[in-house]
Amino acid sequence: MSEMLWEGSGAWKKHTRLQHYLDWLNKHKGLQFDNYDALWEWSVSDLEGFWGSLWEYFDILGSPYEQVVTENPMPGAKWFTGSRLNYAEHIFRQSSADRPALIFKREGKPLIEMAWAELEQKVAATAAYLHAAGIEPGDRVVAFLPNIPEATIAFLAANSLGATWSSTSPDFGADSVVERFQQIQPKVLFAVDGYQYGGKPFSKTEVVQQIVDALPTLEKVVLLPYLDSEAGAFIDGADLFETVVAHPHHELSFEQVPFEHPIWVLYSSGTTGKPKAITHSHGGVLMEHLKYMAFHNDTHPGERFFWFTTTGWMMWNFLQASLLSGATMVLYDGSPGYPDMDALWQLTEEAGIHHFGTSAPYLVACMKKELQPGKTRNLNALRSVSSTGAPLPPEAFDYVYEHIKSNVWLASMSGGTDVCTAFVGGVATEPVYKGEIQRRGLGCAMYAFDDHSEPIVGEVGEMVITQPMPSMPIYFWNDPEHARYRASYFEMYPGIWRHGDWLLVTERNTLVILGRSDATLNRQGIRIGTAEIYRCVDQIPGIKDSLIVNLELEGGRHYMPLFVCPQPGHQVDEEMIKTIAAELRAAYSPRHVPDACIEVPDIPYTISGKKLEAPVKKILMGIHPEKAANPGAMRNPESLQFFLDFRKKVEEM
Repeated sequence: MSEMLWEGSGAWKKHTRLQHYLDWLNKHKGLQFDNYDALWEWSVSDLEGFWGSLWEYFDILGSPYEQVVTENPMPGAKWFTGSRLNYAEHIFRQSSADRPALIFKREGKPLIEMAWAELEQKVAATAAYLHAAGIEPGDRVVAFLPNIPEATIAFLAANSLGATWSSTSPDFGADSVVERFQQIQPKVLFAVDGYQYGGKPFSKTEVVQQIVDALPTLEKVVLLPYLDSEAGAFIDGADLFETVVAHPHHELSFEQVPFEHPIWVLYSSGTTGKPKAITHSHGGVLMEHLKYMAFHNDTHPGERFFWFTTTGWMMWNFLQASLLSGATMVLYDGSPGYPDMDALWQLTEEAGIHHFGTSAPYLVACMKKELQPGKTRNLNALRSVSSTGAPLPPEAFDYVYEHIKSNVWLASMSGGTDVCTAFVGGVATEPVYKGEIQRRGLGCAMYAFDDHSEPIVGEVGEMVITQPMPSMPIYFWNDPEHARYRASYFEMYPGIWRHGDWLLVTERNTLVILGRSDATLNRQGIRIGTAEIYRCVDQIPGIKDSLIVNLELEGGRHYMPLFVCPQPGHQVDEEMIKTIAAELRAAYSPRHVPDACIEVPDIPYTISGKKLEAPVKKILMGIHPEKAANPGAMRNPESLQFFLDFRKKVEEM
């Protein structure tokens, strides 16, 4: 039985936005729910009642709808048919002179605050520029920008016109950007000349030129001299961002578009082929973001909401939703480890952050560095720490409560680019148990399926979603027959979404994500989630990172190597190998012990921070590296060389 680490007080629970919604349901709908689990059951069994109530509760600005949801099975369900609305309009109705809209911190620079009035003026000017350039609803506006205020300004301007947004981070390579943007034929590109990371400058002028040359549909290019303020317009015929935000304009207006109108295009990691251009609906994202920010992040007007992200990760899009709730959005551009791992905790203190969002690997890295921000920083304002991107190991739960803040609400969550939200995550009225995610999200009918496609509790199963959600993709771009869409989610269980993760639903309705099911370790018929291995190995002193795969060899043989990247000054010697084996055997079973522990200089990751388990497995099984992994979508493509070399040893087995 896992240890309970936190539970909100009676006063805390009373003032949550979830409790306010429960009280509203009782008063306006005559519905009463004794606890969160009862509310969740209703939310997934009465889709029309639940989502229809959110339309009223959040007072959606738009034309009336005809039907909440059609009865078509997934992926054909249509939401709020006949309605028209605008995402940016809902953001700007939160405008207030009493609090800043944005707080921005650039690596090595002081904090900058932006008032709502300034944000509105710059968005209106940018929208006027885009309108003058002929941008209409549905036209694509793309960005090659860091996580800076200008990216938010450009997005809101495009969104206010009903244009479709897409962005990548400037740490992407030219080919990786082009293979994303080429698919959607954009008309306008916003780009920087370069960026700084870890104290080092990275010029991107040549990359931007390559991108422009490869996108013949571009009609306008807007440049922001970010690395070098004197860079000027380094692309012929381009406009400067400072000129754009000074464009003559009138009052900011909003083009209301159909609920199903595409709001943005996100992309799969692209590590094993051309990235899927995942397209979300304007209304679906609005409804989901309002729901999640209010009921699962418990974000209140005037609070300060931060997430460490880049514009190439869906969490950037999710971060914009903090403005929907009247919060001040905190942006950071730079390395989380520069000048040291305390950088983001310093930001938390300086900006007075209430909600701190990051990735699980970042919290694990802080733990390994033995940081104690609870002692060294004033974190009085901090109410929640949220984590995503990978399963958060139990030891990191302990670390948060012992060394960050003893009474903070730790909200581990899991979702993805596919829905631009979390399926499972925090619930402020429920306790936090060590190593467990608090609950399934409202409106998310998620279950663990066994081998007979039946829901199971207390056992590991395939993560599935049995009812549609508004923020599920409306389609993949350039997939007219929805062939790639159906293959991605509905191939295994027709009419049921398979997400590709191992899931454990506990008896108390908490959850544990056990890693990707498509990178599963199958040992003697027993399915092992990779997260179990990492959870144990991460605790061992001297280990920086690791990656495990299971290879199926000729003659029915299996080979499960663990690739270990040691901390500086350590090596994968006989003592460390014995420790790994002993810890895994004691924590889990002999089947969890790898066949070999192999020292590597680095572990390969995507730019968005995902370990390349499946691509490494493919490389080791003999698949051509260009088909197994796309270096342009990787944070450290040079790390693949070790596995290419190691493949020769596998071939000799």
